[in-house]
Amino acid sequence: MSLILAMVSFSLAMSISPGPVNFVILSSGANYGIRKTFYFVSGATIGFTLLLVFIGLGFYEVIELYPYFLKYLSVAGSALIIYMGYLIATAKPEVKIEKQSRPTFLQGFLLQWLNPKAWLACVAGVSIFSSPEGDTRFFIFSLIYFIVCYISLALWSFMGAKSTIVLNSDLRLKVFNWVMGFLLVSTAFFLLYTQLK
Repeated sequence: MSLILAMVSFSLAMSISPGPVNFVILSSGANYGIRKTFYFVSGATIGFTLLLVFIGLGFYEVIELYPYFLKYLSVAGSALIIYMGYLIATAKPEVKIEKQSRPTFLQGFLLQWLNPKAWLACVAGVSIFSSPEGDTRFFIFSLIYFIVCYISLALWSFMGAKSTIVLNSDLRLKVFNWVMGFLLVSTAFFLLYTQLK
């Protein structure tokens, strides 16, 4: 039971803490509501879980052999995060219904695979919750992470949707989008700085 609690605590701390994916979900929840943000939440959750399994079933050893891989990944990931930050910052409230401007399932999936925070969380989780005796403990951890991640990201979407009580004018929504875009771009540059220094 203590191992399960440790898995839940680790998953919750990593999933609910602010990061690029959470900022996109918060902004999408505010602009499009929970239902339309669900696709991005699903893509991000499934993408992260598959990344966790991919690393846990062998890619972890490649990362240990080639530590510079994460540095190159952070450049590609930061570029995608900056692009999404730009899209959010320049979103116009009056066209928020358009489907093409909404974060999609594929964007959520890809953002996790290019998100340095997600890779670091996966590597840390694999190193803590893998066992040399077999994969059972790791698969239990992966399942727990999937559930906790879905709930955590859905909560960010819910917070975004509820923020419309305050963001009840085009000007306020525009300022909110600008702040969220700025936070995303700042996060990307911070990730780049920490990986490349």
